[in-house]
Amino acid sequence: MPDNITSLSFEEALSELEKIVRGLEGGQMKLEDAIKAYERGAALRQHCEAKLSEAEARVQAIVQRSDGSLDMKPMD
Repeated sequence: MPDNITSLSFEEALSELEKIVRGLEGGQMKLEDAIKAYERGAALRQHCEAKLSEAEARVQAIVQRSDGSLDMKPMD
C-alpha cells in the first residue's frame, strides 16, 4: 500500500475512493489512467477495511458494567 495512503484518515480515504469510483464509472479515462486509478482504489479500499476493523475491535472492547458505567475490557 502506498505510504501516503496509510497516513489518510478513514474519511479521507473513503472520499478519495468515491471520487475514483465516479471517475471509473464515467468511462472517460484513458486505459492506463483507469488501471492506475483502479490500483489506487484497491489500496484505498484495503486501508478503509483495516481502519474499520480497528474501530470495530475498539468498540467491542467497551463493556457495560451492571451499574451502567462503561469500562474497557482487555484486548487479546
